[in-house]
Amino acid sequence: MTMKLIVDSGSTKTDWCVVDGGEAVFRTAGHGINPFQQTDAEIENIVNNEFASGYGYAGKIAEIKFYGAGCRDRMVPRLERLLRKVFVNAVRVEVCSDILGAARALFGDREGIACILGTGANSCLYDGRLITANVPPLGYILGDEGSGAVLGRMFINALFKGGLPAAMRDEFLKETGLTLADIINKVYREPLANRFLASMSVFIHNHLKNKDLRSLVVDNFRSFFRRNVSLYGRRDLPVGAVGSIAFYYKSELLEAAEAEGYTVGKVIKSPMEGLVKVER
Repeated sequence: MTMKLIVDSGSTKTDWCVVDGGEAVFRTAGHGINPFQQTDAEIENIVNNEFASGYGYAGKIAEIKFYGAGCRDRMVPRLERLLRKVFVNAVRVEVCSDILGAARALFGDREGIACILGTGANSCLYDGRLITANVPPLGYILGDEGSGAVLGRMFINALFKGGLPAAMRDEFLKETGLTLADIINKVYREPLANRFLASMSVFIHNHLKNKDLRSLVVDNFRSFFRRNVSLYGRRDLPVGAVGSIAFYYKSELLEAAEAEGYTVGKVIKSPMEGLVKVER
């Protein structure tokens, strides 16, 4: 039994990959896992229902590498315990932050500034082996500049406060079937408001021909560079980015980076392929 399970989890989506003999033999995806936002029971349900109980690999896994959002401090042993409860034959279980996974996938053994730009946002200074500095992202209420959640928040604000055309507001409400009251309720009363706000990205991406909307996307990225990346004081290093927001808005990301004096190299939607190479 030599199979290894590599997991990359953000707040919205989790990628599962079984590696045997250094090669990926099975991949699937499911709901996001974030121990700061979910109970033990909710996490166990996701692990069981979306991987462990359905594909016949759970009992064959000898080692687990889990890279996840919210995996720091006391959340690390908690998640390790939950994983061992499901994968009873695993000899080694290692839980790491998603930003370390991103850095390893982007740079391998090279130095650089690694970024996550998905539902949430994060960044770090990476020396080719370890994270040497990490500006706290602070989450979508206090920070997370550059993220899908903050982009959604900026979009809703502009939509209802005159920053975008009234015709776009009307089109958005008709297309989504939402009302302003629905939006307020989902943000302030329902769980996982960050996912809801990030879901605005579908509409935003489809309407990037609007100059004001595109400027809003660029401004979100510029704020990310100013309030996060600039604090490392290393404009000499390449910047790499992982995540759906970085991937689908690559043109706007590159424009923002150039405006702030940075060079962006690799931009990938998911770190999984890079993580499989690292684990060989």
